[in-house]
Amino acid sequence: MAAPKKTTTKKASTAKAGTKKATGKTAVTKKTTAKKAPDSKKIKFLVIVESPAKAKTLKKILGGNYQIKASVGHIRDLPKKKIGVDIKANFEPVYEVMADKVDVVEDLKAAAAKCETVYLAADPDREGEAIAWHTKALLQDSVKDIRRIEFNQITKNAILEAIDNPRQIDQDMVDAQQARRVLDRLVGYKLSPLLWKKINKGLSAGRVQSVAVRLICEREEEIEAFVPVEYWSIKVDLSCTDGTTETLTAELAKIDDKKAEIHNEAEATAIVNVLEKATYEVSAVKSRESHRKPLAPFITSTLQREASTRHGYSVKKTMQVAQKLYEGIDAGEGLTGLITYMRTDSTRIAPEAQEEAKEYIVNRYGKQYCPEEPRVYSKKGKGAQDAHEAIRPTSVTRTPSSLKPYLKEDQLKLYKIIWERFVASQMESAKIKTKTIEIVVENYLLRTSQSKVMFDGYMAAYKTEDDEAPEDKRIPDLEKGDVLKKEKVLPKQHFTEPPPRFNEASLVKAMEELGIGRPSTYAPTIGTIQTRGYVLKVEKALKPTLMGKAVNGALVKHFNDIVDSNFTANMEARLDQIAEHKLKWQDVIKDFYEPFEATLKKATDEMEKILVIAEGVNCPECGSPMSIKNSRWGTQFLGCTAYPECKSTMPLTDDQKPAPEDKPSDEKCLDCKGDMVIRYGRFGEYLACIDDACKAKRPIVKSTGVKCLKCKVGDIVEKKSRRGKIFYACDQYPKCEYALWNMPTGKQCPECDSMLVEKHLKRGSFHACSSKECKYTIEIDRPAEPTPAQ
Repeated sequence: MAAPKKTTTKKASTAKAGTKKATGKTAVTKKTTAKKAPDSKKIKFLVIVESPAKAKTLKKILGGNYQIKASVGHIRDLPKKKIGVDIKANFEPVYEVMADKVDVVEDLKAAAAKCETVYLAADPDREGEAIAWHTKALLQDSVKDIRRIEFNQITKNAILEAIDNPRQIDQDMVDAQQARRVLDRLVGYKLSPLLWKKINKGLSAGRVQSVAVRLICEREEEIEAFVPVEYWSIKVDLSCTDGTTETLTAELAKIDDKKAEIHNEAEATAIVNVLEKATYEVSAVKSRESHRKPLAPFITSTLQREASTRHGYSVKKTMQVAQKLYEGIDAGEGLTGLITYMRTDSTRIAPEAQEEAKEYIVNRYGKQYCPEEPRVYSKKGKGAQDAHEAIRPTSVTRTPSSLKPYLKEDQLKLYKIIWERFVASQMESAKIKTKTIEIVVENYLLRTSQSKVMFDGYMAAYKTEDDEAPEDKRIPDLEKGDVLKKEKVLPKQHFTEPPPRFNEASLVKAMEELGIGRPSTYAPTIGTIQTRGYVLKVEKALKPTLMGKAVNGALVKHFNDIVDSNFTANMEARLDQIAEHKLKWQDVIKDFYEPFEATLKKATDEMEKILVIAEGVNCPECGSPMSIKNSRWGTQFLGCTAYPECKSTMPLTDDQKPAPEDKPSDEKCLDCKGDMVIRYGRFGEYLACIDDACKAKRPIVKSTGVKCLKCKVGDIVEKKSRRGKIFYACDQYPKCEYALWNMPTGKQCPECDSMLVEKHLKRGSFHACSSKECKYTIEIDRPAEPTPAQ
């Protein structure tokens, strides 16, 4: 392999930024001086990446002249136990080597001392740039030639091109990250103690997390204040009078040439009376052809939403799986990255990827499926950047089916939608023909329509949820003037519904549209607001806790700017301007901090002490109200408001209700043979011995009533994984390891004899085969809905 070229720069602004010396005070910590390198044979080049998985992939690509080391994320940061920002010295941050990275730094210094050149290959974003900057600051006494390289995909060509085109560290990107870090530290370290003093210990606030909590709380307020409004729809079943058996259903669309609005049963009945006696004649037959364009390839937020919609993945799981696909998997050709960098808000596609997609589309689907010019998608959302490509496969020739033997189930599912969405994004539009029939009865207009795909275009590769909707029932070939026979008039009562609670996917969408946070912060923010106890996940929806509502109320009242979405979005825009060399980071911090400090002082004086009272719950010892408290483990419980005179406490259930009292059970203690009760604890209900001298306890086993198909002896029981996810397994474990993720039905698959399980999806409920190799499913019959009063 040829020796790499000397450092070059891609942009004048980057070159200028790169000449700035890495600054920032470094706190003195133990063991930060490099050990003297032994006089051994030097390895020419050292490449430092963020993760061990990425290091393993690069080692396969670069070979023996390169040593690959992982920093395992950040290695230097603001201190944990103090603010770490010298406010009087123009907000100078004071960094220190993180306690769990001391050995990593020692190892990197020793390795650097043996090399001629060090390549800093952290991720291609602000956090990655900051990691590279901190690493350089710690290594520059061990080696002089330190270069920054970046790549958007971990493939041989991309890595070698990066090695051949190193650059200086982009100080503007580093400063943008420093500004974000200092802002978050100032808000957290100044605001959190006030919340501890006024509300409860263990609380925290943050620029982005507090705005996310506000969005969830305001949505809950909308739901609580919602008043349902009655309305009606009317459909008419009609049949042809030409001797055929063809039928159609038309719906009332207009009354007096205005959109039909039927407010109550009396209005509906009056219309039904007219329609019952009416003659139905076709007044118009309309036909129109439309083009449906493909969606853009995925960015971080749209991938998180689609993975949630299609597969029920949390944003955290989506990013974990995507990270693995990006860092490299051995798919029969050695370790290689399968997708491009997954933290991006750009829909841009590299020309070579477009060309490869074009060739694949023409060969696989035909020339008519490829547009004349490659598709280009515009940036969307406030503050969208264009630093990286969209999320796409590193090679379109690696089809999902070709990778099936090498990927885990969740990896294959995520790769499949990434691959399909990218290929579809480069394909021709679908052509849809819509036929509409209109029927006028006095002053009422009824309408029915049918859509038919004339050319599937991109839908041959990828269908959205809308595309997958079944086509309307075929309507007869009718002409203007044709007379139809009324079969039945169908009035139906409805009520308007409140806006739905946010789920993780819809919250990401709202944050993106409002410009709150960035691709790298969506998943951590949603995780933080749940672990802090501000938000609960109820059937995948995000519901604010009483504590979350209390904290949000206090912040909105006293720190409205901090938790205002426009303020947060504008701050994100200013951080972008720092990265673009348009603003100085200390000026941005100063503009924020001076009014913030004044507001903080005022709130310290004026904010009342808040007790988060659990409504309707009184202390069993003294009768005082109970309030919600935070434990040292981050969980919440009920404590008596008469503390310290009364120290009574009660656990809370997962849905923030007081834990139930002990309930009798039929179980006997395995240790003392005494009676056991069902008791609620930190992790839910369990069996506890009533003998205080024994204190034995064990988990509650919920039987499904289904026998194990594998061992034929045990019963299938409900269990919880370490992460709290319910699964079903044989009670003879570890002798029998039979397990299922879905509720077993007790019935066997008619095609392969495996267990049928229940699956509940948006499109309906099914019994499906539990075998991955078998695709058998059958829809579960549901009772018909009762017809509303007429």
